[in-house]
Amino acid sequence: TKQADDLFKAVSELQPRGGGGAGGMTMQDKVKRQLDDILDKLPEQFSIMEIEERIDERTPYTSVFLQEVDRMSQLIYEMRRSLVELDKGLKGDLSMTERMEMLMNSIFDDKVPESWDNLAWPSLRALSSWLPDMLARYRQIADWTGDLATPKSTWISGLFNPQAFLTAVMQVTARKNEWPLDSLEIVVEVSKKMDPTEIDAPTRDGAYIHGLFAEGARWDINGNSLDDALMKELYPKLPVVLVKSAMSSSTKETKDVYKCPVYKTQSRGPTFVFTAGLRTKAPPSKWVLAGLALVMDVVE
Repeated sequence: TKQADDLFKAVSELQPRGGGGAGGMTMQDKVKRQLDDILDKLPEQFSIMEIEERIDERTPYTSVFLQEVDRMSQLIYEMRRSLVELDKGLKGDLSMTERMEMLMNSIFDDKVPESWDNLAWPSLRALSSWLPDMLARYRQIADWTGDLATPKSTWISGLFNPQAFLTAVMQVTARKNEWPLDSLEIVVEVSKKMDPTEIDAPTRDGAYIHGLFAEGARWDINGNSLDDALMKELYPKLPVVLVKSAMSSSTKETKDVYKCPVYKTQSRGPTFVFTAGLRTKAPPSKWVLAGLALVMDVVE
């Protein structure tokens, strides 16, 4: 629970940060080792100008990924800049400033530093979990820069701005059918494929996405609908989902559809992304009472 997490954080912050004693490593030694490890794994920034020169046609999806390239480059720049600065401070080449001490404390406490968090995405992860997640997000963007083609299935949870990707889906539909953009909404179809590598090619209508988890229920592939969650399965993964766009008037209220909110993190609230209409054999009110929602990034 959040109260337990807050308690553990408070206890952690009360731990001594002085010398190691008895031959142990000091706080500075531990931070220096972690700092070197992060710098060693940190990839280079993307060359946005080089990527733009290779683009023949700028589609809504292209614009989304270019924004992702730009934001990831900004994050990597700040990470490298702040780590190099702290490294010089630990070596004595620079005087330690308050900002450098905050970064040092964050690394020691396994927290995402504030200056990084401000440029990143909403996340509840500890730094040790956040870094591999960041590198996975980088790889998705790097894969796109290779051939500049929309992925067969996009890891939507790995985007800085998943809302922009969904807007691109609507923009493509609006242009194709000459429909007004403000009259469209996102509709979803849950596939039977659990692994995104099973998708052979991008869909011609909409886009395939993956990386969604259910909280409060599960998706029954055989029944093609929502079902009760299994014991000890807190966040069952959803299969690959096809997201499409349709005129708002064409999607009427139905008894077999639960309008499920989708959030970026388990904290829900301000991390809301969109509403996914999921098929249900039970009354939608059941899932309302269960507090069912889809979450993009799960920390267990």
